[in-house]
Amino acid sequence: MKAVYLDDTGLSVRDDLEQPTLQSDEVLVKVLKAGICETDLQLVKGYMQFQGVLGHEFVGIAKTGKYVGQRVVGEINCHCRQCAYCRNGLGNHCPNRTVLGILNHDGAFAEYVAVPQVNLHRIPDSLCDDYATFVEPVAAAFRLQEQLPLDGDETIIVLGDGRLGNLCAQVLKLAGCEHLLVVGKHPEKLAILREMGLQTVVLNQLEKSKRADIVVDCTGSPTGLPLALELVKPCGTVVMKTTVAGEHHLSMAPVVIDEVTLIGSRCGPFEPAIDALAGGRIIVEPLINATYPLDDAPLAMVKAESPGAFKILLEP
Repeated sequence: MKAVYLDDTGLSVRDDLEQPTLQSDEVLVKVLKAGICETDLQLVKGYMQFQGVLGHEFVGIAKTGKYVGQRVVGEINCHCRQCAYCRNGLGNHCPNRTVLGILNHDGAFAEYVAVPQVNLHRIPDSLCDDYATFVEPVAAAFRLQEQLPLDGDETIIVLGDGRLGNLCAQVLKLAGCEHLLVVGKHPEKLAILREMGLQTVVLNQLEKSKRADIVVDCTGSPTGLPLALELVKPCGTVVMKTTVAGEHHLSMAPVVIDEVTLIGSRCGPFEPAIDALAGGRIIVEPLINATYPLDDAPLAMVKAESPGAFKILLEP
């Protein structure tokens, strides 16, 4: 089997891997398309010290299980379903979990991937393969609606004009948030958001004052959290949506002095994400830059990290 493999020597494309060995609860999925995300780029830089096949945003065809022959996407947290966390609906935080392409579980930058049956969701015929690769990050954006009590009157700033920042802004707009500003460094990316009816500002023109009820950090940079703390009101909320391989060096005094609520936010619900994508309420077509074969994965990863890139897809 051909796959994109990460180990101590770096990133490589290998064609000598065996197809995944299925556990009793797993389904073999033939990968059709997979998307490169910021987490993949951070893993290459050493985040989580992961070794194995990368990739967790994918669409494929189930070769076994109840969805056999149908297109599916998969939630990335493979939990034990037996511990106290799982029994209380917190499977994404199961201490025994593996995570597709991130933690002790080979991912989807491959011809085949093994996924627990309970993690799979069928994709409707109206949703094309390219758009279906966005289900996982759109679900992560919908996690904001689960974590934040939104009434539409909040002043919200989204930091970051990349893939996740764009999707989070769209989801917040869909939730009825009218006072929403997206901050970014790339005029061409901000232009896409403006075409969607969102207010934007280039970072170097941003007025740094404590005026936001909620700040969502989607920068993928250690500089995101310090900036968020400069913008959030006392007793406001900062949501951290991205992880970085680097270390944060900042004083936490503003969190205490301004009584800021700091929320980590990760994976979210797949069904509303699939529904919003299939219904055209979340727009991803402008975010797709290019599709590369697996053989060109190293080049694709470089392209995904370039300043003008949104989403690069891989196709086995």
